[in-house]
Amino acid sequence: MLKKLLIFSVVMFAFGYGLVPFYEKFCEVTGINNLLQPDILADDNQVDTNRWVTVEFDANIRGLPWQFKPVQSSVRIHPGEPVDVMYEITNNSDREINGQAIPSYSPRFLERYLKKFECFCFTQQTLKPNETRQMPVQFVIEPGLPADINTVTISYTFFELPSGTAPIKGN
Repeated sequence: MLKKLLIFSVVMFAFGYGLVPFYEKFCEVTGINNLLQPDILADDNQVDTNRWVTVEFDANIRGLPWQFKPVQSSVRIHPGEPVDVMYEITNNSDREINGQAIPSYSPRFLERYLKKFECFCFTQQTLKPNETRQMPVQFVIEPGLPADINTVTISYTFFELPSGTAPIKGN
């Protein structure tokens, strides 16, 4: 019995060890794990230089003593061009507070064409009393965005999360 358990343990360890390269290959083939690879960010063949899109940024707070705003209110870009913007947030209270931002888009179908590489909305944010922080958002709007759309809005709303609450999953 001990010999069978030992063999079973070795086989299970080998199986678990072998899943890592299998998973990496699966992600490579399906394109799941390639968000931050430089070739995606710098692929000039994908940039539509024949048109411009204005991206407006909005920031809101719900039930928090925070001040939250985009550093720039808008940018003018070519579809397919990577964009880096910053948001600034300040905790105006005398206590540490956890919060998380929920994104929304206009037009509503923009999420189909918006690919975020980095966003503070992916994680819970904890600000100490009177702390100010700048947080990046990196994204690209794909060239497939309908040609009649010239202005889009990306909006974030921060909500308070009680301590110990799991972050909200989203994009």
